[in-house]
Amino acid sequence: MLEEIKNFLLLGERIGTAGMPHAEQFKEIAQHGYRVVINLALPTSTNSLSNEGELVSRESMTYVHIPVKFDTPEPADYEKFARMMDLFSKEKVFVHCAMNMRVSAFMFLYRVERGADRREAEEAMKRIWEPYEVWRSFLNERLRKVGKSELI
Repeated sequence: MLEEIKNFLLLGERIGTAGMPHAEQFKEIAQHGYRVVINLALPTSTNSLSNEGELVSRESMTYVHIPVKFDTPEPADYEKFARMMDLFSKEKVFVHCAMNMRVSAFMFLYRVERGADRREAEEAMKRIWEPYEVWRSFLNERLRKVGKSELI
């Protein structure tokens, strides 16, 4: 079951987010109709899989790796992520990192920028974690850039 993947969170019918899946869980991800896997974890992140791209491809899914340093997220990382989400906007997408913290923050921004309900997007992020100083600054900077109110 997808719910067995660490911090699994479903965001509508098209997007699933989670921490790092185990190798055997990619088959189940594909069986649930996901066609794209986006990985925001570093190759050195907890439980990372050196052959993840191969595991994903074996299940006929597209693999995108955007390594995001947890202690220093960069605007360019988020912009790559947003481009990929836009590119695959008609596909069912599974997005993960090590613990679903990077992902939940990026998904919060992405959803808010694309017109989703702000409160709902923020609540989904906070089901996973409460961003601390580095991430809070990163999120607020991006929110200001796109004319949205900062996190409280």
